[in-house]
Amino acid sequence: MKKFYSHLIEVESLIIELDKLDLTEEQKIHLAGLVDSSLHHTVLDAVLSELSPEDKRAFLHHLNEENHNKIWQFLNSKVDNIEEKIKKAAEDLKTELKKDLKEAGKRKS
Repeated sequence: MKKFYSHLIEVESLIIELDKLDLTEEQKIHLAGLVDSSLHHTVLDAVLSELSPEDKRAFLHHLNEENHNKIWQFLNSKVDNIEEKIKKAAEDLKTELKKDLKEAGKRKS
């Protein structure tokens, strides 16, 4: 399933870090899933923290319908610079994850 924010967030650099680890393919797939889930929750938290309770319900309704155009129209009408806020939250998480992956790689060596 394509995420409504996938055009904003690059994940290849995290996959490259995962590939550097001495893991089985199954372990890499599992960790990639955890990375994806963490990014998704981080983006949702960044969005929801900007919305009123009523707007949160409307956003979640649009999200459930998977209508990306409606989601972006809604978010852009409710939150200034929402794309930048999403990018910032994702980049902060990616920085932490890369640091953790590099540290894990050093421990294995």
